[in-house]
Amino acid sequence: MIRPHVRARTALALAATALGMTVAQAARAQDAPSAAPQETLAVHGQATVVAQGVTGFSSPFSGDNSLAPSQIKETFDATLYLGVQPWRGAELWANPEIDQGFGLSNTLGVAGFPSAEAYKVGKSSPYFRLQRLFLRQTVSLGGERSAVAGAANQLAGSQSANRVVLTVGKFGVGDVFDTNRYAHDPRGDFLNWAIVDTGSFDYAADAWGYSYGAAAEWYQGRWTLRLGAFNLSKVPNGEVLETGFGQYEFDAEIEHRHTIGGHPGAVRLALFRNRGRFARLDEAAATFNTTGAIPDLAALRRPATRLGGQVNIEQEVTGTLGLFLRAGASDGRYEAYDFTDIDRTLAVGASLGGKGWHREGDRVGLATVVNGISKARERYLADGGLGILIGDGALAHPGDEWITEAYYSAAVIKGFALSADYQRVVHPGYNRDRGPANVLAVRLHGAF
Repeated sequence: MIRPHVRARTALALAATALGMTVAQAARAQDAPSAAPQETLAVHGQATVVAQGVTGFSSPFSGDNSLAPSQIKETFDATLYLGVQPWRGAELWANPEIDQGFGLSNTLGVAGFPSAEAYKVGKSSPYFRLQRLFLRQTVSLGGERSAVAGAANQLAGSQSANRVVLTVGKFGVGDVFDTNRYAHDPRGDFLNWAIVDTGSFDYAADAWGYSYGAAAEWYQGRWTLRLGAFNLSKVPNGEVLETGFGQYEFDAEIEHRHTIGGHPGAVRLALFRNRGRFARLDEAAATFNTTGAIPDLAALRRPATRLGGQVNIEQEVTGTLGLFLRAGASDGRYEAYDFTDIDRTLAVGASLGGKGWHREGDRVGLATVVNGISKARERYLADGGLGILIGDGALAHPGDEWITEAYYSAAVIKGFALSADYQRVVHPGYNRDRGPANVLAVRLHGAF
C-alpha cells in the first residue's frame, strides 16, 4: 500500500518532471511574433495601511477567542515584487515584505474576519518576511495571442489563448485558485476574509497565508483546468509549514469563461482534499462529557482526510457593474486546519465603477455573506473549545454568522487610493448572545 505522503511526494516529483519537459519545449518552440514587447526584468511595489475599529456591542460574556467591543487596531505592509525572465517563457519572482500591526482582538472573534490585511501573527514593530519565491513557466499551445500588461508578479508581454502554466515554489493557494475579478484583493476591494475568499475553503497556508507547493493550469479555448499540491502547516493554524508533504492538500478547479450580451463572465468549480493529523470534533465532545474539561484537540489528532468544494461566479453586467457569488461547504466533522472556522458559506455582491459620476478610478462595492458550522462544531464550541479564530467559552444559542460589507475606494492621485469600509457583523463567532458589531475601517493603498 502506498502511503499518502508518498503519493504527495510522487505528485510533486511529476510536477517537477513536467516543468523540466516544459522548459525544454519552450526553448524549442517558435511562437508567432509577440503582440507586445517582452519584459525581462521588473520591479513593482505596494504599501497598504488599514485602521479598523469596532464600536460597542452587547457582550454578556467572552472567552479567549472573542471579539472585544470598543477597540481600534491598525495594520501596515509594504511589498516589493522582483521579477526576472531566466529563459523564454519563464518568470522568477520574489516578494520580500515588511509587516506590522494587529487585527481586531489579535485577529480573533469572527469566523469571517473583517480584515484580510490582518495576519494571524501580529507584532507592534515592523518585521521582515519573504512571502513568495516561485518560478512560473508558460508554454504556448497555439491560438490567438493577446497582450499582457506588466503588474505585480506578472511580466509584460503576450500570451496565447491556449497554454500550459506551471508554478512551483512558495506562493499563495489563492494566487491560482478561487480568484474573482470583483472580490479577491483586500488591498483594493473588499476586506472581509469570507468575501475575498470562499470561507469554507480550508486552503493550505502558514499564518500569513502562503505555502510551498506546485500548481498546473491548462488553458484551452473557454476552459481552464487547474491542479495543485501544497504543504499544510505542521500544526493547525501554525506559523511553520511542512516541507516534505507529510501533511498536504490537493486542489482541483475547472473554469469556464463566457459572454452574456457581450459582457464577460466566468464560472469556477473546485474541490480540495486535506490530508493530515486532524481531531474529530465528536471525540472532543465525548471527552468533555466524560471529564468535564475543555477539550484538548492536540491529544485527539489522528491521520484523517478532510474534503470540501466550492463554486465561484463572476459576471460583468455593464461596462462598470459586475456581480459575483461564492458558495462552499466542507466536512464539519473535523477541526478546521489552516484558514478559518467555516463549514458552509454563501456570499453575493456587486462592484460598480465610478464612470457614471465622472470618477473613473473610483469603485464602490456591496456584499453579504452568511457562514455556518456543523452540529459537531457547535457542540465543541459550546463545551468551551477554541477554533482557529473563534471561541467565546460557551455557545448556548448558536446561529449563522451574517456579515454585510460596503466600501468606497477613491483614486486620490495616480497609484494611490483611499477607501472607507463598513461591515455589520451579526452573531459574531456564531453566537446569538453577542453583537451585532459595527466595524469601520479606513484604508490607504499605494502601488507602482
